[in-house]
Amino acid sequence: MDIWEIMRARHSVRSYKGRPIEEEKAQALRKAIEELNAESGLRMILYTEEPEAFAANKPHYGAFKNCRNYIALTGPKGKDEAIGYYGERLVLAAQEMGLNTCWVAGTYKKGKVASVAREGEKLYSVIAIGYGEDQGSEHRSKPAARVAELSDDTPEWFRRGVEAALLAPTAINQQQFFFRITEGNTVSARAKLGFYSGVDLGIVKLHFELGAGKENFKWE
Repeated sequence: MDIWEIMRARHSVRSYKGRPIEEEKAQALRKAIEELNAESGLRMILYTEEPEAFAANKPHYGAFKNCRNYIALTGPKGKDEAIGYYGERLVLAAQEMGLNTCWVAGTYKKGKVASVAREGEKLYSVIAIGYGEDQGSEHRSKPAARVAELSDDTPEWFRRGVEAALLAPTAINQQQFFFRITEGNTVSARAKLGFYSGVDLGIVKLHFELGAGKENFKWE
């Protein structure tokens, strides 16, 4: 699969089969996590066959079924954007392995997971991971002109970046972000006010990079 196939195939999944993640894939995920932790200064941790964090069975939007695996996203305070950027790299890596995922902000037992955060750290969220009962469903996206400044002269690479950003998961599918290009192929990305907006910004910036090509621009 190329990166566009991976981004288009990825959808949030909340119902899982309960099928264990094979050890080979778990080891590959832990290796990726180790490398990304070293690069980012974060401390992301994979837990497998641990059902308690999602045992709440809350009867509202976001309830999970048979979720026994997750990645706890911890790190120094004030690293919301980095959590989104590096956590989404793991999401896309998992998708390439044939696994399903879902970013989770509140519908899990934080008390079960919170102890993983060390002094000076914060548990930002978790990523549910495993074999979904289905592959999830595509959600409606905003028009590109609602999330980016576009004109007849806008470079094609910028348009591809915006297209990729619109494939990114955001909290409650709110897509509260905006991209702008200035002189020297400099791109600014801003998060509008909204729930989870800092983490969302990191997620969509990764997608923009993957769609636009990092060699074509620099961040403001």
